[in-house]
Amino acid sequence: MESIIGYFGALIIGLVIGLLGGGGSILTVPLLVYLLAYNPVVATAYSLFVVGSSSLVGAIQKYKDGNVDIKTGLAFSFPSFIAVYLSRRFLVPWIPDEIFTLNSFIFTKDMLIMTFFALIMFLAAISMIKKQKRDLRSLDYKQPYLKTFIQGLVIGIITGFIGAGGGFLYVPALVLWANLPMKKAVGTSLVIVAFNSLIGFTGDMQTLKIDWEFLLIFSAITIVGVLIGGRLSNFIPNKILKKGFGYLILIMSIYILLKELYY
Repeated sequence: MESIIGYFGALIIGLVIGLLGGGGSILTVPLLVYLLAYNPVVATAYSLFVVGSSSLVGAIQKYKDGNVDIKTGLAFSFPSFIAVYLSRRFLVPWIPDEIFTLNSFIFTKDMLIMTFFALIMFLAAISMIKKQKRDLRSLDYKQPYLKTFIQGLVIGIITGFIGAGGGFLYVPALVLWANLPMKKAVGTSLVIVAFNSLIGFTGDMQTLKIDWEFLLIFSAITIVGVLIGGRLSNFIPNKILKKGFGYLILIMSIYILLKELYY
């Protein structure tokens, strides 16, 4: 029964990626950890593959619709995938299983990953819910590449640590920093997410045993959801989607924090 619900969840994850250009990992990691009982390190690794492969399909779909800025996407991707790979290959394995002990409370590596993940979810939720003012700079503005490089590194380290593709961070970054229109930002973020996630996953392949049968089936169902979501995105206002999804992940982030720290 849990596996059926899990595969249904994979379809929902795909719909979210197809509709919003990100956010799939925000659902994938909790689903794998709390419903399918994978530990957070494995769950974040699987999340990278699921989100990466499905985002690649979504990026191709958006490119055909003319909603991808390849040049900007590659500018963000290069520093990001380096940071994601190094984070998954070295940073995550380096963290000790037990971080600290306070009386009978033991703060573990798994708790650290899930707590940090929830905090990032919380911040992403707030940014989606609140009304953002569009930067009034010229549409011809292009920020210096060094700034883009640094931004890509920072987001890459964060997304590598929490096993997220980073779409929920890249979409606002592309709108506010790279000055892209929302639809193009969504499509371009899928290119970055695909690069980041799949390259980050190669770091995990060297340190973890992968259940390929489960992972490929789960990913295939997610890809079906991406294709459906990509088509639905043409009919549903993006503002409504982002705000609704923002409230959803806000509730989930609070749930994860309470579950990790108080139970």
